[in-house]
Amino acid sequence: MTQRLNPFSTSPAAMQPWIELGKTIQTNGLEPLLRELVMMRSAQINSCTFCIHHHVADARKHGESEDRLHLLSAWRESTLYSDRERAALGWTEALTLVSETHAPDEAYEAVQAHFSQEEQVALTLLIAQTNAWNRINIGFRRSHPADRKAAAAA
Repeated sequence: MTQRLNPFSTSPAAMQPWIELGKTIQTNGLEPLLRELVMMRSAQINSCTFCIHHHVADARKHGESEDRLHLLSAWRESTLYSDRERAALGWTEALTLVSETHAPDEAYEAVQAHFSQEEQVALTLLIAQTNAWNRINIGFRRSHPADRKAAAAA
């Protein structure tokens, strides 16, 4: 897959506020590992290889276990995630797939049970921006580092 363009060099003035917003959203008071799980799950659903790679690396830096990384796409079937994480992951899936799920009451009720109102806003903004980043990276075909290495070797 060939990158279509680099939005950062093509339009730095447009991308800089987006980057700054991302920094604000990602320092919103939610636990670092929870943020990484949410961003990684959204990236998995959207099949954003660049984003999955990025968030797996960041989760490892924050001490995430390999078992939890490997089981994230099957979090409902695993006992390795807390009720708070389950609520966040359910809300992540509901909003990432909003055209299918319409943000069901059950998912929101789980979020309400485990997150303050401020945290609900922070979590929802994190999910929304992660989905937008996925679309930017997928749309412009930003590649996974292994794909770039393979292309350079070929």
